[in-house]
Amino acid sequence: MFKASVRGLFFDGGGVKHIFIIGSKGLPAHHGGFETFVENLTAKKKNENIQYHISCLNSAEKTFKHNGANCFGINVPNWLGSAKAVIYDILALRKSIRFIKQNNFQNSVIYILASRIGLFISLHKKQLKSLGIKLLINPDGLEFKRKKYNWLIRRYWKISERYSVKNADLVVCDSREIQKYIENEYEKFKPKTKFIAYGADLAKSQISDDDLELQNWYSKNNIRPYEFYLVVGRNIPENNFDTIISEFNKSNSQKKLVIISNIKHQFKGKTIFAGALYNQELLRKIREQAFGYIHGHSVGGTNPSLLEAMASTKLNLLFDICFNREVGKNAVLYWSKEKGSLAKLIDEADKMQEQEIEDLGNLAKSRIEKEYSWEMVVGEYEELYGQ
Repeated sequence: MFKASVRGLFFDGGGVKHIFIIGSKGLPAHHGGFETFVENLTAKKKNENIQYHISCLNSAEKTFKHNGANCFGINVPNWLGSAKAVIYDILALRKSIRFIKQNNFQNSVIYILASRIGLFISLHKKQLKSLGIKLLINPDGLEFKRKKYNWLIRRYWKISERYSVKNADLVVCDSREIQKYIENEYEKFKPKTKFIAYGADLAKSQISDDDLELQNWYSKNNIRPYEFYLVVGRNIPENNFDTIISEFNKSNSQKKLVIISNIKHQFKGKTIFAGALYNQELLRKIREQAFGYIHGHSVGGTNPSLLEAMASTKLNLLFDICFNREVGKNAVLYWSKEKGSLAKLIDEADKMQEQEIEDLGNLAKSRIEKEYSWEMVVGEYEELYGQ
């Protein structure tokens, strides 16, 4: 099992370090965890000897600059359906290799976000080695456990993860629990691993309390500030929406449950499905004015929406799994799938004193500042590259 330091693993000399990142939809980021990660990694770059090259999903295959990064477009037809993301990553990998070869880059890394194309990396491993390209993989979460996929796709994810780890020069994990899993599950490959967290921003929203768009959102959903619990995420089994809604209805809370998700706008009893929301400043303000945030994420590592909630919402109620405990520690409250667990916790939360809630909020923000700030994350990546 790999335990040695990986500092300076990639670059020993000077010169420009060319870092190719593939696997996100690209820049500028509109929403999505990997997209937000790439946006912050490039925007907050400190080392001028690092040049980022970012693959972007666009039909025109445009090339452009954003945050100083070279962005190159990849066109993938929509008719490919669920295979679109896999084809996109393969094409981006091949384009990156060609570009490195044509320009004779000596200090180059290809960083692949997620394990979608592990099987296909093997076909390029010899070429990567001959060009001196170092390969980083971020395995993301445990995709093969997601119930939204059928058994065949889950099987593909598991095999692809295996080959990603086997072929990587370094596996970067944004969760220590995922790092343990990679080291234990693939011990025979002796994988080199490195924990670098995902980040969050502690800055308060720039939207005022009397902002017209904010007030229209409250009016549309028939709620008032601090009189609702908030859930943000996709409607997939792993996010436990059914449990959250059922338990909230069992509770004695007179507040509302607001779900911002890919569900059409509708009212059902105490639950309000508010639809999707892509205005990040507005979403930050709504998080700040929620009485509490309920997080049901149950698969994978560090969840971006959880970090964003802890940075903005004082009272956070988390589904009790190791990944969420790693992030929340003693700054949040926990519930389980046992019947009545969340309902009881909501009732207890409703009765909490203002100072108790304030103390939890300060603890949550302290954890973000000390363990998950974007400045710290960017610094660790730049140190890894050999700053």
